Amino acid sequence: MSRPLRSRGAKSPDPVRRMVFHHLLAATAEEMGESLMRAAFSPNIRERRDFSCALFDASGEMIAQAAHLPVHLGSAPLSLKAVMQDLVLQPGDLALVNDPYRGGTHLPDLTVVAGVFAPGESTPRFYCLNRAHHADIGGAYPGSMAPAEDIHGEGLRIPPLLLVRQGKIDSAVLALFLANTRVPSERHADLLAQWSACRVGVARMEDLIAEYGANQLSARSLELIDWTEERTRQMLRELPKGVWQVEDTLELAAGGEAVLRLEWSHQRNRCRFDFSASDPAVDDGINTVHAVVLSAVHYCLRLLLPDGTPTNGGIARCVEVLTRPGSVLDASYPSPVAAGNVETSQRLVDLVLAALRCALPDLLPAASAGTMSNLTLGASDGTFAYYETLAGGAGGGPAGPGAHAVHTHMTNTRNTPVEVFERAVPLRVLSTTVRRESGGAGIARGGDGILRRLVALTRVKLGWSAQRQGSGPPGACGGQPGEPGGAEVRRGGQGPAQPLPGQVALWLNPGDELCVRTPGGGGHGRSVAKKKR
Repeated sequence: MSRPLRSRGAKSPDPVRRMVFHHLLAATAEEMGESLMRAAFSPNIRERRDFSCALFDASGEMIAQAAHLPVHLGSAPLSLKAVMQDLVLQPGDLALVNDPYRGGTHLPDLTVVAGVFAPGESTPRFYCLNRAHHADIGGAYPGSMAPAEDIHGEGLRIPPLLLVRQGKIDSAVLALFLANTRVPSERHADLLAQWSACRVGVARMEDLIAEYGANQLSARSLELIDWTEERTRQMLRELPKGVWQVEDTLELAAGGEAVLRLEWSHQRNRCRFDFSASDPAVDDGINTVHAVVLSAVHYCLRLLLPDGTPTNGGIARCVEVLTRPGSVLDASYPSPVAAGNVETSQRLVDLVLAALRCALPDLLPAASAGTMSNLTLGASDGTFAYYETLAGGAGGGPAGPGAHAVHTHMTNTRNTPVEVFERAVPLRVLSTTVRRESGGAGIARGGDGILRRLVALTRVKLGWSAQRQGSGPPGACGGQPGEPGGAEVRRGGQGPAQPLPGQVALWLNPGDELCVRTPGGGGHGRSVAKKKR
């Protein structure tokens, strides 16, 4: 479960030097992200920044990451592991993978990996990795996020393979990829942007090797991981010991619920998160994979660490995360998983924080929106495909009220500017406003969600996937739940509104209006009304 820290008697790391290398490596990951954002074509990557970049050592442990998406970064090590098992990277190679059952998350998230080689060495000393959500990866519906019965209906599944060989792109692999996705010119550009970002990362790491030497850079990377591990273990030692059980539910497209169960066991020298008792996998895209569960646990533990702690593989050394193969939290082929990465990951955060709140009732906030409110839009002829997630309310907490209209927890993306949206797709934004009073009441009120109204200008295929549509995010310490979310279509902009289920795909005709309401966050603390004099 972990590797021992530096042996007794070893010289302690220089804290100044350690911090310098922390920033050198983190800045490299950030520069990769800037390159990817500037080179990409799709609004989802260029504007919303739905991507993540990280660096790994020769063993596959994460040594640094940019401040990107938690759901990507916590699961990325398993994608790298799959690449290392199947491929032997050479200088100039670029591996590609998105298989959810091989360390991926869901099919639209394409992961690319490049090796960094020290002079005279034939195996990578480091790895550069980035993951980006493509607006389409094929499948039954534009956007590849609408409900499907199995993984094949969700899009193209890619095992670890070489997209680039010694600096030259494999035209056959690229042609196969583009033939199975919508808007191939945009997919092509975004994929090349990912390659470009890895090349930037490799160049910067080679500069660091030239300046400091490969051995010193490896040693300093290990020091950073050890430091994070030490801080994580110290944090865990200060937490109360015990065993706590919590559960939560996910709303199914066909009605009913899937139950998620967690037993958090925190004993001496052991911290275990056991999700094995969760329900079996369902015929619904809310299934997720083990990699996403790891992401949620590591993210929640990272919240408790001191400011300035490097985010790397040191956290993973300190905990054990158990899931049951074939369950809704450890799906196996051919279970659909499109919504699991975006929706179930948010519920997992709610679940883990609920368990931690049992031991830390006065420290953690109430639940945030608990959904990414996923919207996909596309044309039947493949001329456009669009994807975005919508902001909601953050949970109130001991530090104060929750933020309004913000992307929370496992998503860290931005909103698409109205001007960009209307240029990308044939719809008009009628309004996007804060959904007032949708946050739960409490001493610290939950943040408000948003209200978004769109009108179709041509025939458009709509995909909608969201949770917290039946009941809102729960409050904490006596606070009230936030308002649940919802979506409805008004045909021709007139007449009665047609409520939409939490997962649906349907056609919008010209003049049809879509109204989306995202949940508010839960309130924290029991508010007491003041008596009137």
